[in-house]
Parts: sequence; structure tokens; C-alpha cells
Amino acid sequence: MATYAIGDIQGCYSTLRRLLDKIDFDPARDRLWLVGDLVNRGPKSLAVLRFVKSLGTRAITVLGNHDLHLLVVAAGHVEPHRGDTLHAILKAPDREELLDWLRRRKLMHVAGRYAMVHAGVLPQWSIAKAMSLAREVEAALRRADYGDFLRHLYGNKPDRWRENLTGFDRLRVIINVLTRLRLCTADGRMEFTHKGAPTHPPRGFKPWFETPRRRNRPTTIIFGHWAALGLYLESNVVCLDTGCVWGRTLTAFRLKDRALFQCAAVARAG
Repeated sequence: MATYAIGDIQGCYSTLRRLLDKIDFDPARDRLWLVGDLVNRGPKSLAVLRFVKSLGTRAITVLGNHDLHLLVVAAGHVEPHRGDTLHAILKAPDREELLDWLRRRKLMHVAGRYAMVHAGVLPQWSIAKAMSLAREVEAALRRADYGDFLRHLYGNKPDRWRENLTGFDRLRVIINVLTRLRLCTADGRMEFTHKGAPTHPPRGFKPWFETPRRRNRPTTIIFGHWAALGLYLESNVVCLDTGCVWGRTLTAFRLKDRALFQCAAVARAG
């Protein structure tokens, strides 16, 4: 039995299937960890959702910002963005079943010496703290009135965590950390406009995993979300967003021995 973590798929279904063939994935034996952003920008988001859902407990996925965007669009709170490729899901006969399944996915997963989130973890948060806060958002998404939460999900403020935050502000900060974080200050103030490589960040900001005195450092955190960073392997951080949707590669990381497997993006066939 092997467990493979796979980077941002974003609707690249054909490439995903080729990568699974390359690693000889057997759902009766192996398990998948998916770092989120199953959907959007790529051509076959509906096929990806249906396939991952069909794997049941053999695949664990955490929610990414594009997955949450799908939920917000489906709820009617915002119009699709230019470049979104969500139409097939929104018109699918099993739309509601798929959306209900998606909103019940995790924001964070921890097992053994590994943790998985879509984007990052603030330096002030231990893994236990981050898990506890992730559960707060998961509970909000699973409530019958989750649509009200989705109405208030978007926004860059507050831009830092405070223990006394309540209501939608509290949930929004947690969401932004786990699904959008790239750069922050040593005291945890977040910056959301910089999406390029981390070589020239705004003054005072660093990649979240390079901040000093990071409390979650003892655990290896697997994440995606940062295509401009690309494949990044250190002893305690693993970034797997290798830009498949932008024509680069889709990457799998085998947890037991840190072996890497990659498959070139299938040109616009997904």
C-alpha cells in the first residue's frame, strides 16, 4: 500500500489519469491525498469531480480556493470569472450531489508526520491549532444554512489572525490562511496580491514557510496553490503545484519515501 499526494489538478482530468497509470495506482491498495483546486481553468472539471468522488475514502482532498469559488458561484453570490471553466458542473444533472460532496471536504488533513493544506499555515499556529480552526470552517460549510457563510466568504480583511475574532471575520481569516496564503510577515500579517515567484516579495513579507520561529515546523506540510513557486521540496515543506493547467506538469509525491512522479500536461484535452 502506498499513499501519493498530488498537486493542483484544476480540471486536467486526462493528465490525472495518465499520472495514475504512471504510478500504477490501484484503488484497492493505494490512497491519494489531493491538495485542492480539483476544478477550474482546465477543460474537464466535471470529470475530475465525478472521478475523485467515486474513489470514496481512497482519496482525501482538501478544499482549495477554486473549489470554494465553485461553491460561491453555484450559490449565486458571484458571477463566474473570466476564464472560469465551471459551466459543465453547474449544468450537470448530478450538480447538487457533486456540490454537496465538495462542501463536505476537509480544509486540512493530518496523518503521521505529514499535514496537508491547499495553501499554507500561519507561523503562529501549531498543527493542532490549525486543525482546530479548520474544523470550525468545515462545520460552517456542512450546516444547512451554509449559503449564508458563502455570501460572506470573499475578502482580504482582516489580514491577520486574532484570537478574539468572531463570526464571518474569523471564518474568513481561517479560509484565507488555508486556501490563499503565500506571503506573510513574521507576526502573521498576510499579503494576497503577489502571485509570482518568491524572489522579490513586498518589503517585510516572506513565503509563509520561511518565516522565523514557525511553530508548525516539526511537521512536514504538503501544499499547492503556488504555481510560480512550482515544485519545492525541503525537509518540512512540499509544494506540489507544478502548473499542469498552465501546460507544465502534474506531480505526485509518495509519502513513504518522498519519491516523485510527473506527467506532462495533455494539451488542452485535459
